[in-house]
Amino acid sequence: MFLRPHIGRFAVAAMATVLLSACGILPEGRTSSSKASAPRPSVSAAPRITQNADTRACHADLGKAKVNFTPLPDQYFGGGCSQVNSVNLSNVGFDRNSPFRSTLEVTNLGPVTCPLALNFASWAQYGVARAARQMLGSDLVRIETMGSYSCRSIAGSARLSQHAHANAIDVAAFVLADGRRISVKSEWNGSRREREFLRVVHRSACKRFGTVLGPDYNNAHRDHFHFDMSGKGYCR
Repeated sequence: MFLRPHIGRFAVAAMATVLLSACGILPEGRTSSSKASAPRPSVSAAPRITQNADTRACHADLGKAKVNFTPLPDQYFGGGCSQVNSVNLSNVGFDRNSPFRSTLEVTNLGPVTCPLALNFASWAQYGVARAARQMLGSDLVRIETMGSYSCRSIAGSARLSQHAHANAIDVAAFVLADGRRISVKSEWNGSRREREFLRVVHRSACKRFGTVLGPDYNNAHRDHFHFDMSGKGYCR
């Protein structure tokens, strides 16, 4: 009877160990659905927003691109994960002279590095929106993502994923003004027009991101495009 408290504490400790190990190896480009994947900062000092010339220039460029964003404080997490020079991106705007809608919603997107946000906005405005109107005959109103930051490693490797540094985005689907939802999972091998649209926006992404992975890369990417700023034009 007197051993029960000790056993209870042991069980709790064991469970904590299992939960902490969940931030482990998953396929590159796959985000975790649980907020538990983001450990608490490993430093006690108050986080600060990066203030250097490159960051200021990036923020200015986002403003010129009519992007709604909020700069975030730098944070360093356990296991080498981090969010440095990152922003929250709520929607992508368009220049007043643009023929497209005034704003473009982006869903389920967490912190992203500023350079990634800038390239993503450019891709959305000039790659996806233009292709949607020209190829599908409707304005693009929303890009649905599977998230960005996730503290984890690349599958089969001890190397951290770019998601662990808020330097990657997974895109799952595109929603048009006429109500159509073009998902990577359903339409990559779907009808001709939707299939061609997805391949055009995939190729457009390859011009803007360091690494682009899609359904033709492996089964783990059958339902999304993975974009990150690492690499030098790797496109699959």
